Amino acid sequence: MNNVASHMRNRRSFIQLFRYGLIGLASNLAGYLVYLLLTHLGATPKITMSMLYLVGATIGFWGNRKLTFMHKGHVMGAGTRYVIAHCFGYLINLFILSLMVDKLGYPHQWVQAAAIFIVAGFLFLMFKFFVFTGADDSIEERK
Repeated sequence: MNNVASHMRNRRSFIQLFRYGLIGLASNLAGYLVYLLLTHLGATPKITMSMLYLVGATIGFWGNRKLTFMHKGHVMGAGTRYVIAHCFGYLINLFILSLMVDKLGYPHQWVQAAAIFIVAGFLFLMFKFFVFTGADDSIEERK
């Protein structure tokens, strides 16, 4: 029985990761193309990343809550944890850009492309184990 439960958890995690990847691929590709356009037009990389991060995170909350993790808990509890997770994700992204572009001189286009994947991996783990856990489900929803 324990083996069946473990298999179901692994299958569920794989499905969540797959859905997260599809949502992330679509939203990050669109965001990255806008990033390239805006920086090509003269916007600074960090300010552009900051604006797009906020827009993408806001859209991503609803997509990941409903489609990836099928979370049925309280929106406010999950939303608060989501903001906390994204604050850390944003700081990781900003640190990567600052270090790799400002200090080491790498092209911001390549650094931001890599940062997308690094932050996405971090956020998947945060969403799965911290944000959309169901720990804040109300008593009525558990019945």
